[in-house]
Amino acid sequence: MIREYARLARPFFVMLAIVTVGRWLQGTFFGVEYHRGTGVFSIVTLTMYASLFSALYLRHWLGWPLHKAAVFGMLLGLVAQVVILLSTAASYLLGVSSYFNHPVALNRPESETVGLGAAMAIRLGGLVGNTLGNGMVGALGWALGALLPRLERSTGR
Repeated sequence: MIREYARLARPFFVMLAIVTVGRWLQGTFFGVEYHRGTGVFSIVTLTMYASLFSALYLRHWLGWPLHKAAVFGMLLGLVAQVVILLSTAASYLLGVSSYFNHPVALNRPESETVGLGAAMAIRLGGLVGNTLGNGMVGALGWALGALLPRLERSTGR
């Protein structure tokens, strides 16, 4: 089952890598202010849309039941949150100011300094919450899959 999910999630994994690298570069190398650039490369937004549309089409194309679509959404959410958690840890351990350790990204006022321990606790909360949230979005996508028209199979003639 995990092998099948991982195979189907390959396009998401590529997009996740692109968005993660973009987020790192934008916040560090290019020095784009957090408030101006955070929406350009958003891992959470990417993951929510991926969960929604993947579940929608997996129901339609592969006939997946609701629980499978929700678990697939949860897998995408879990992987994305692990990337965020590791990127946050790397930012602190390398002493780099990035979008991953910016106070606003950690749900704190911009003027507040957030230590590594507090940041990891916040990220663990996000790991649980966003994984569950992506499961719900996957379930919504599955429900929306019923709205797609039936595909007529071509006989090749």
